[in-house]
Amino acid sequence: MLDLCLLGTSGMMPLPGRWLTALMVRFSGSSLLIDCGEGTQIAMRQRGWSANPIDTICFTHYHGDHISGLPGLLLSMGNSDRTKPVTLIGPKGLEKVVNSLRIIAPGLPFKLEFIELTENCQEIDINGYHLTAFKVNHNVTCYGYTIDIKRGGRFFPELAKKNDVPMKLWSRLQKGEHIEFEGRMYTPDMVIGAERKGIKVTYCTDTRPAKSLIDNAKGADLLICEGMYGENDKKAKAVEKKHMTFYEAAKVAKEADVKEMWLTHYSPSLIHPEEYMGAVRKIFKNAYPGKDGKSVTLTYPEDD
Repeated sequence: MLDLCLLGTSGMMPLPGRWLTALMVRFSGSSLLIDCGEGTQIAMRQRGWSANPIDTICFTHYHGDHISGLPGLLLSMGNSDRTKPVTLIGPKGLEKVVNSLRIIAPGLPFKLEFIELTENCQEIDINGYHLTAFKVNHNVTCYGYTIDIKRGGRFFPELAKKNDVPMKLWSRLQKGEHIEFEGRMYTPDMVIGAERKGIKVTYCTDTRPAKSLIDNAKGADLLICEGMYGENDKKAKAVEKKHMTFYEAAKVAKEADVKEMWLTHYSPSLIHPEEYMGAVRKIFKNAYPGKDGKSVTLTYPEDD
């Protein structure tokens, strides 16, 4: 199962009860953070989660409302006796940006490892997550992220017997091994079926509607998508600043055929996002306003 919590939903500046942008994800003992705006640590503590297990931090881009909380987070992780490396992922220039911020966070007791994104679409496998980072359309280089939790095929004893696979090899083949035994090669497909549907979440802030977002969110269980403005008269401003309105985000969710969408990254002037949801749901019915602390646990779908 995959645990998710929106730690911050504000764009540009923090507000009372609304910290800057961050999403935390937990899977199989690993914690992953996307963006780290001001207030991320406080929101994490309010949720009852710890920063210490975070092993991967992804950045969409390097505007302050997405990265300003990083130095303090790293210091807190160091003060909690963390020694294992932390991997940071982000657009080109990541190491330079982080090292500049580390002027106020020197001497960490753990190593930072960097993966700089250089392609329009880049796939990374790390700690059980299959990440797809994809470029979107903002006024600086910016990426969205899709998190896939892959799920292998189901084990079929009858298939193993049909293929005359010795029982002593079943367990190893289920783990993906290819085994040569008594002059014959045995492969996983001799005991397990096709890969089953896993869990898919797409997270994207700071962009105009983009084909890359629709393509990468296709069929997602959850799309967490920026909705900077709910007011109808803010469309021109959204175009100018390269952000999205609630209604544009809803159209993206509908076209991508996602199961559910949460809005996030609100303008500081947008105090009550729920007031606009009636019109949003006329476009995409499973749309919800994100809020700090909004959480969900996603599980694998049941087998047919």
